[in-house]
Amino acid sequence: MLFKKSAELPTAETALPGRAEALATDENHFVSGNPLKGPYPDGFETAIFGMGCFWGVERIFWSLPGVWVTSAGYSGGITPNPTYEETCTGRTGHTEVVKVVFDPKVITYAELLKAFWENHDPTQGMRQGNDVGTTYRSAIYTLNAEQQAEAEASRDAYQAALTAAGRGTITTEIEPAGEYFYAEAYHQGYLAKNPAGYCGIGGTGVVCPIGVGVEA
Repeated sequence: MLFKKSAELPTAETALPGRAEALATDENHFVSGNPLKGPYPDGFETAIFGMGCFWGVERIFWSLPGVWVTSAGYSGGITPNPTYEETCTGRTGHTEVVKVVFDPKVITYAELLKAFWENHDPTQGMRQGNDVGTTYRSAIYTLNAEQQAEAEASRDAYQAALTAAGRGTITTEIEPAGEYFYAEAYHQGYLAKNPAGYCGIGGTGVVCPIGVGVEA
């Protein structure tokens, strides 16, 4: 029963217990060589996005100029230090996310939001394409009040664009970030380590009318 996937988010009573110790993961990013857990350069900022399978999402962001390091992880849930297998059951409450450490003098949070909205379909609820389950829900976890306000404004702008294009209603979860848990080492930089690996990421084709053009 442990690995039976749930379609609903767990409560504190039904969530898996997890563990006190962090999972082993890469020390440095496979592509950039920069440390996943820091220290990060002074003045750099952090963003956290969930857009479906984190393998493809991480590649989108590590390819952007101004992004210093990315990592795959789990956030938005209850279970401490969950494993990949546990999150896939839906009983940890987490979604697969990517943490992005960036230089705001080179790339702005608005530009990251533009890449976020345009590179997945944020209208699908608890799924992303063929990937079904709570771990694949669309999410923005904000690190301060400014990010929260900017993320909400970008959602409203993109919703207007989607509505004009005859698309559905955004289901993206936008909330202050809770604890972020680094995923196992084999998930980090996955599509660089495995160039022919699975990537289920795909956008709606609708341009997000915020920021400036970002090539993803």
